[in-house]
Amino acid sequence: MTYASRIIHHSKRLQNAPNLVRQEQALLVRWFSHDAQPSTDILKARRPSCVPSERARGSRSFSSSTKSVSGTFTRDISMTRKLGSSVSESGFNKRLSCMQVLLSRGFSSDAGLPPHQEIGMPSLSPTMSEGNIARWLKKEGDKVSPGEVLCEVETDKATVEMECMEDGYLAKIVRPDGTQGIKVGEVIAITVEEEDDIAKFKDYTPSASGASASAAKESSEPTPPKKEVVAEPVTSPEPKVSKPSAAPVASPSGDRIFASPLARSLAEEHKVPLSSIKGTGPDGSIVKADVEEYLASRGKEAPKAKGAVPAALDYTDIPHSQIRKITASRLLFSKQTIPHYYLTVDTCVDRLMDLRGQLNALQEASGGKRISVNDLVIKAAALALQKVPQCNSSWTDDYIRQFHNVNINVAVQTENGLFVPVIRDANKKGLSSIAEEVRQLAQKAKENSLKPEDYEGGTFTVTNLGGPFGIKQFCAIINPPQSGILAVGSAEKRVVPSSGPELYKFASYMSVTLSCDHRVIDGAIGAEWLKAFKGYIENPESMLL
Repeated sequence: MTYASRIIHHSKRLQNAPNLVRQEQALLVRWFSHDAQPSTDILKARRPSCVPSERARGSRSFSSSTKSVSGTFTRDISMTRKLGSSVSESGFNKRLSCMQVLLSRGFSSDAGLPPHQEIGMPSLSPTMSEGNIARWLKKEGDKVSPGEVLCEVETDKATVEMECMEDGYLAKIVRPDGTQGIKVGEVIAITVEEEDDIAKFKDYTPSASGASASAAKESSEPTPPKKEVVAEPVTSPEPKVSKPSAAPVASPSGDRIFASPLARSLAEEHKVPLSSIKGTGPDGSIVKADVEEYLASRGKEAPKAKGAVPAALDYTDIPHSQIRKITASRLLFSKQTIPHYYLTVDTCVDRLMDLRGQLNALQEASGGKRISVNDLVIKAAALALQKVPQCNSSWTDDYIRQFHNVNINVAVQTENGLFVPVIRDANKKGLSSIAEEVRQLAQKAKENSLKPEDYEGGTFTVTNLGGPFGIKQFCAIINPPQSGILAVGSAEKRVVPSSGPELYKFASYMSVTLSCDHRVIDGAIGAEWLKAFKGYIENPESMLL
């Protein structure tokens, strides 16, 4: 008895089969399951009917999905045949095959492409949000192995080599050489495991393009209301501008501005509003002499302006490099958010130059590289930070972070922009090591080949425009999140009082300016640091202890 009632129950369900075959697979299986209850939402749902063209397009299908759906229907159809159901088998099978085409088209993906891997734009620095493809070192069809360089990516600070992580073949380069503004995570290339699969990706387009296209459509839809909003403030000033111009037009009929006919015609001829002319006639009326006086004082410039044709400016638009963009944004952020103040001191460098000469003589004898004044300044700044650690700190919203490592960034100007490679633990290194490291990093900066570890992690910055360019003194902008930067000027000879028998003597002095973040470094602390720095510069032998 229970078995018979179940059969009758299923036969009633099959009466609604023509409405159900248009539904998705999940809803259809739920309807014909033993435990499911009828749902009015399923009966109310309407989908477009399947046409022969759609059946032709949907020839590709997943066998697993088709098998599960057809198996569910076969069981119920066999039960219905025993009861002599009124549902037509031919019409039912036609609708079922149509539904299977719709389902297979919905579940298929990548148009039958073989297994592949989409390589996205990596995040190669903490502040990187987009990057540029400088050049590809591999071509389409080349075999790639772990550790091999695929391409060079221009980040927000430097050009970094991007290495491959797995074995395979480079099937498609989605973003060619020179592509700019690629967001982090956006697909730039496709790799496959088998060499025979390369040709199948000749016309491949990543799936993200569809999302970007839809996003573009969505962004284009709300533009009309935005135009309306923008139009409102534009129209509001129009009446304000038109009111003064309307005053002269309405003046003939009004009694507020009185002018003689000759004065009015002369003013209209020179396009001079009567409201700008002060009348000297009876009751303040404007006469011809008033207009002529106005033209004599001001109106003569108008004909010159009319006849003068402004020369067209000749210019060239230079696209922003990635390093230029990030430098601009960080320095603007620094000046807008960091309360700068500046301290300047003059240091005598005679003894420093003498020590440098002695050290370079030893370096040349041993085959080493020469030591520059900037190398000595870096060493003195590092030791001063060790002596006054409050200046080796950075500001956060909750605390001041004081660093135990003294890492000095050195500003290097290149054709591509300003780079600041870092000398780590400069207080613990010798002058020859600092000189060699600065030379190597400067060369890498000029070649645009710095890696993130070459410029990240600095706690203080030194910039020198004195030696290379002869700048006497300047104020530098703090490089966030640091709290100080030292600007080094040039050395010049001065006449100073002498403590010996002579009244005067010549001495070389160098001006340095310390830019401080007042949130972290108080004025007295900054002065104490400059005092320590000056002590090391004027007594350079103490740096060797």
